[in-house]
Amino acid sequence: MNQAEQKQPSEIVGKYKVIAWFVLTMLFLNTLMIKAQSNSFSESFKQFEKIYEQELQKSGIVGSSFMFVRDNKVVAKKFWGTANLEKNQVVNEDTIYHWASITKTLTGIAIMQLRERGLLKLDDPVVKYLPELRAVRNPHGEMSEITIRHLLSHSAGFRNSTFPWGGDKDWHPHEPQDWEQLAAMFPYTEILFKPGSRFSYSNPGVVFLGRIIELITKDDYEVYIDKNIFKPLEMHRSYFDATPYHLVQYRSHSYYIENGGQKPARFDVNTGITVSNGGLNSPLPDMVKYLNFLVGDPAKQDAYEGVLKRSSLKEMWLPVVETSRDANGNKSDVSHVGLTFFINRQNGLIGHSGDQNGFIMYIDFQPKMRAASILAFNTNQQLPDDTPPEKNPVRMMRTALRKLFESVDGTTK
Repeated sequence: MNQAEQKQPSEIVGKYKVIAWFVLTMLFLNTLMIKAQSNSFSESFKQFEKIYEQELQKSGIVGSSFMFVRDNKVVAKKFWGTANLEKNQVVNEDTIYHWASITKTLTGIAIMQLRERGLLKLDDPVVKYLPELRAVRNPHGEMSEITIRHLLSHSAGFRNSTFPWGGDKDWHPHEPQDWEQLAAMFPYTEILFKPGSRFSYSNPGVVFLGRIIELITKDDYEVYIDKNIFKPLEMHRSYFDATPYHLVQYRSHSYYIENGGQKPARFDVNTGITVSNGGLNSPLPDMVKYLNFLVGDPAKQDAYEGVLKRSSLKEMWLPVVETSRDANGNKSDVSHVGLTFFINRQNGLIGHSGDQNGFIMYIDFQPKMRAASILAFNTNQQLPDDTPPEKNPVRMMRTALRKLFESVDGTTK
């Protein structure tokens, strides 16, 4: 090495000083950013907490729970009111809620599992598995044109309600109890639009998916989900329909607000053949485990991939058809539906809601920021569709919740 190529000690020291200064500066800026985000979240949560309590007090909602998850940890939580008025049972972390249509996301994941195992294809005709559906009237084409993908994205053209009529009589079953009851209605069922052309939320469509799961796996739907989702995710206190005796003490009742008063709904309803559409019961800690699976956790990647590959989950979150309404039928900020999940393309939030037998439920998550939330109510106010947002307590809380997500990710709007 000649003299020109040799570095002087002062040059080497100077070089390392620059590197050290750069590293320290980046660490300092990163610390400031984390601190700013933490302060922003703290302030946003205080604002959410204020609106949450104020709207619950004004509305007369009997009981509610809230959790916010960041990086697979619960970073904020609130419990409000009563789980069972008759027993004077307060809402707490162990309270078990009915998750209604959020069950549909489990059904979607189960279908994707079967696709990964080569047992079905998303573009298979539904009549391949359910030939009874050929009895449905389809003025827009052949029933063989309706696929599993159409059912997953609520774009098959089936009606919304499971029963083609309403009814509030005590003797009226909550939902059809047997497949034969549902199949008997097929000749009186009509496809409402060309499949795939638009969104129209359909409970029967998801029941058909549940039936396909049972026929392929030879397991009851509840057994299949327990073996293939609940147990791998350690959701040990999650179940369907009737509450096991050892969990009854934690089960929330549900209520309707009518004429200014609180009216109890049916307790522990049996969703019958529609279990794949809305039969899930679970405490919030179990639902956090489910959200952690959806958001992802590097420490549990192997276990999660055993449930469903990340690529398949991401496929479920791709927009299929446009919609401006959530799963509860309310006008919302969602923009599209994917495969059972609802998507807001503007802020990256993905989720689902549920509305059944007095329970109103929401899950939201943003995989990019590894953030998620749960908002649960055991009371339905049944407000008119034209209720202004500022007079809709749940809408007010949902708006405050979006701001909480914004405090985690400054890019959301």
